[in-house]
Amino acid sequence: MRLLLMSDTHLPKRAKRLPDPLLAELPHADVVFHAGDWVDTATLDLLESRSRRLVGVYGNNDGPELRARLPEVAYAELDGLRFGVVHETGPAKGREARCAARFPDLDVLVFGHSHIPWDSTAPGGPRLLNPGSPTDRRRQPYRTYLTATLADGTLTDVTLHRLPER
Repeated sequence: MRLLLMSDTHLPKRAKRLPDPLLAELPHADVVFHAGDWVDTATLDLLESRSRRLVGVYGNNDGPELRARLPEVAYAELDGLRFGVVHETGPAKGREARCAARFPDLDVLVFGHSHIPWDSTAPGGPRLLNPGSPTDRRRQPYRTYLTATLADGTLTDVTLHRLPER
């Protein structure tokens, strides 16, 4: 099973559209995760129409229309692994312990907000994945997203994709 993870698209404020390399991944993804801060409903409509399965949440920059269509926290069980998606997890310091306490039953937690890619595992808790942002690199050297493979209950090939300069 092929997974595509993104967050913090901030359209149309940070970019006019999603980057072509990210859009090219959609037909190959069995499940698309979006960890919030869509900003516009058009991006949600686009991903809903092009994704086999979309698991998304709203973020702090998402208004009432998106909040009416998306939860604050989403859950999905895929090939025996329990996934959660949330926008904010708080400061980097102490993140693993906080997430393990808040989400003790998860195997993988996808989150966003910081625009900083993250891949760690909380002791006794979930693997934490932040795909960064495909549209707004902030203080990062690149705009990014993640892909991964899920097979036989194991998450493999977690790859951070760096997008070229615009």
